[in-house]
Amino acid sequence: MAIEPVRRSFAILEALSRRPHATLAVLAGETSLPRPTVVRLLGTLVELGYATQVSRSQGYRLTDRVLALAQGIRFIDHLVDIAAPHMQRFTQDHGWPLYLGSISHRAITIRYSTAAESPLSFERTALQRRSPILSGALGRAWLAFSTEEERRAILRDLGVRYDAKLATDFARIRRDGHAFSVVTRTARLQGIAVAIHRNERVLGCISMRFTRSAMSEATAGARYGAPLTALARTIAIDVASE
Repeated sequence: MAIEPVRRSFAILEALSRRPHATLAVLAGETSLPRPTVVRLLGTLVELGYATQVSRSQGYRLTDRVLALAQGIRFIDHLVDIAAPHMQRFTQDHGWPLYLGSISHRAITIRYSTAAESPLSFERTALQRRSPILSGALGRAWLAFSTEEERRAILRDLGVRYDAKLATDFARIRRDGHAFSVVTRTARLQGIAVAIHRNERVLGCISMRFTRSAMSEATAGARYGAPLTALARTIAIDVASE
């Protein structure tokens, strides 16, 4: 359930972001908030450094401090720029499509894919598709290679108890170096994923999706586990060197 003061604050921020500056009357009209409420929220935003008063006639505008709120998004774009050529070469060499994902609001969101360039792909695009954390290869790799603190926080946010079975699963993934999706017996597709990590921080995860008729998990792990791990390591090094 949304916390009302937070919702109202973001309504003001969004209204201010749509124009160079705005008066109290404009903000109150656009957000449908009472004028005294707008005044209080603006006072808080000014005190925190996210807004400033231009003048009595022009009203308020956002400050460049709001750009810091998008640091995570900018980093994802940076990661995609670095990872894309490496992923493209992998797909050219091995044929299978790759997917780069990052964690986003209780799921893994696909940020980049070589599906359109893969002769073995079963889809042309997957951008912004969301993959479940607990059952998807990307999410399982993320959890396994996260710090203990982050892992527990993610599971807590999902409402999942961190029990002995999950701890054993994650320890096995760390030992193997890669994770597989949890799929039903009749599922046609399977995924194997590795984590891009640096200094105990997971930057993103890469998965390769393949048809189960083409190979088993054991074969996929033996054949592609090491190349995928090397790919992730190269990307992590390139990110750190930028």
